[in-house]
Amino acid sequence: MIIDAHHHLWDPARRAYPWLDGDAMAPIRHRYGPAELRAAAEPLGVSGTVLVQTVSEIGETVDFLGIAADNGDLIRGVVGWVDLASPSIVDDVAALRLGPGGEKLVGIRHQAQDEPDPDWLTRPEVLRGLRAVVEAGLTYDLLVLPHQLPSAIAAARAVPEGRFVLDHAAKPPIADGAREPWSSALAELAALDNVACKLSGLITEADWNRWQPEEIRPYAEHVLDVFGPGRLLFGSDWPVCELAGDYERVLGLAEQLCAGLSGDERNAVFDGTATTWYGLRDPVRRTP
Repeated sequence: MIIDAHHHLWDPARRAYPWLDGDAMAPIRHRYGPAELRAAAEPLGVSGTVLVQTVSEIGETVDFLGIAADNGDLIRGVVGWVDLASPSIVDDVAALRLGPGGEKLVGIRHQAQDEPDPDWLTRPEVLRGLRAVVEAGLTYDLLVLPHQLPSAIAAARAVPEGRFVLDHAAKPPIADGAREPWSSALAELAALDNVACKLSGLITEADWNRWQPEEIRPYAEHVLDVFGPGRLLFGSDWPVCELAGDYERVLGLAEQLCAGLSGDERNAVFDGTATTWYGLRDPVRRTP
């Protein structure tokens, strides 16, 4: 089994996506829905996915939960968005769970990478929100850049009872060939046993047109070394990945990077870790 722990869906005809603006993003600035996901993922043996938020709108999360409810054999969980700093966060999460597909809500994410304050994650009101996420039994996805890793470390330490998943390995500067301070900060984060990491999003941190697996390997090997396969989750980052490579190429790269692992270790990266950290349910069993 392969669980894709990180992908998106969007429809620019229905909702604004500011991060999709600009000429560079034009190739993926069109609708990607469940049908396109199935066509890309299922022929490659992907049996379940985690659908991740793309904008800071609770309406998108409501939509995603409804989509997940209608595609239960494929979309196993949704990492949605709520305002972590809102006094009503407990009620907001409860309302999502009471709606269609609410049982598929497995995590929360905010695009902290876009916050001008590098310490946004450790603001008192945000830490209060993180504790509410934990009390609701949900995982929190950390979307940060390398310079924000100290704040992610502090937040994970401040909420030790939480489950945190780092998206895209904090986006290392692969295109520049730099390793520090990303490498050391990532190791410090990985020393916290309440944090896991996604093997995802790396090719779009390299040169989109000329990247080669050997450019990605040192960064992926560092991630494997510090987190270990038991805290590593495969994610395609589809369809963002299409800027640099299609779904098949991304999955093939991940399999190549994990080729030296044992069978049990590969099973963890491609299935077990995601299932455990997100508490994913079994797929819907349809009778003939």
